[in-house]
Formats: sequence, C-alpha cells, structure tokens
Amino acid sequence: MNILGYQFEPKIWSIVLTLIATVVFSNLGLWQLSRADEKETQHKQLEQFAKQPPVLLPATLVKLEEFEYRDVEVDGEFVNEMTIYLDNKTYQGRAGYHVITPLRIDNSSLYVAVNRGWVATGYDRSILPPVSNTEGVVHITGTAVSPDIKTFELSGQQMDKQVWNSFSHERYQQALGIKLQPLLILQKSTIEDGLIRDWHKPESGSSKNLGYAVQWFSLAATTIIIFIVLNVKRRNKEEQQT
Repeated sequence: MNILGYQFEPKIWSIVLTLIATVVFSNLGLWQLSRADEKETQHKQLEQFAKQPPVLLPATLVKLEEFEYRDVEVDGEFVNEMTIYLDNKTYQGRAGYHVITPLRIDNSSLYVAVNRGWVATGYDRSILPPVSNTEGVVHITGTAVSPDIKTFELSGQQMDKQVWNSFSHERYQQALGIKLQPLLILQKSTIEDGLIRDWHKPESGSSKNLGYAVQWFSLAATTIIIFIVLNVKRRNKEEQQT
C-alpha cells in the first residue's frame, strides 16, 4: 500500500501479534470497567444499608453475605477474659490497639466477635492499657463486617497471648475453643468503657479500577501506533519514479 510517498507493508506475524495484544489489552480494560461498575453498585447498596434500622442478629448461625455491612443488634454477655488487643492501630496519628472481645449471644451457645473500639498504647508497651470490663447482659449495636480481611490476617505472632498483630476469624475461634458467628461487629452503641468508636465508612474503590482501565486502553492504542510506525517507510525517489 502506497500513500503520498509512504509504503505500508506489514508482515503477517506483526499483524497477528498486534491483533492479539490489542484484543487482550482492550478486554482487560473492559474487565476493569466492569469491576468499577460492580464496586459502585455495592457502594450504593452500603449507603442504603446505612440508612436502615439495625436488624437482629439471631441466636442461630447466619451467612456473612446476608448481614455484611448492615447495622445489627444483639443481646449477650462479654467474655472479658477472652479479650485480645489488635496491635498497630492508629487514631489521629496516635498508636494504639483495637480491643476485640467475644460476646456470648443471649439464649444461644454461639458467640460473636465484637471490635469494641480503640485505645491508646501507654509509654511502656509491655503494660497493656486498662479497659473497663462490662459485666452482665448488654445490648450491642454495630456494623457487621467480614472478619477475614487483609488488615486482620493472623500472622501467628502473639505477645502474652493477648496482643495480636492481626486477626483471623478461624484462628480466633480455634484459639478460644468457641463457635463464632461468621462476622465481626464494629460496635457503635455507647458503653462507658473509655474506648473510642470512630469507624470510617469504606470507599467504593472504583476510581482505582477506572485508572487501570485507562492504562489498559492506552496500551492497546500504543500497540496500534507502534505497529503503524514500525511498518510505514518512506519510498526513495527512484522507487517513486518506477
């Protein structure tokens, strides 16, 4: 193909490679767009859940997907001797712990893990900050979240069996020898225990997927441009006169 003194004669193999790369990059871009759409849909659902009244957490085993991100309420007693301190948690720039205590659900053999809030570390990290124990039956409200997230993944490292670097629902359940509901409650209800309960709502995260989509589509476009540039050659005068 000759156009205005330029010759375009790509090799078959370069056409095939370009088509494959363009299709792959474009499909990856479309996949990232679909992930962004899924996250936006989920985020809107979470905002709807936040406007609804708390639902009762039953005394029977539930499924996480039926309660995740919903506000729940439950009655029971804290098992204070099973409290653990989740390390490396900051609040307004200060180092501290998240205090997690299992709650024995009223009229049930099941327990549910409750993240009761944040407490600052002291000057001596070998001494745990005091936390007031709550005795008797209490009414807890809070947001149900998945207990198995990256920031709570158990590393196996513990200090004095009370300070954990991260958290895993399954290992927590095994360590305590109890049966837990498959969720973690971020406590919202007010109890005079000195803990700070300032939970941040998760963002949708769709902007990251949109950024990845732009990168993949840019790679597809760049592949086409490189293909054209490498296969277009200017004809010399002798070739143009023949």
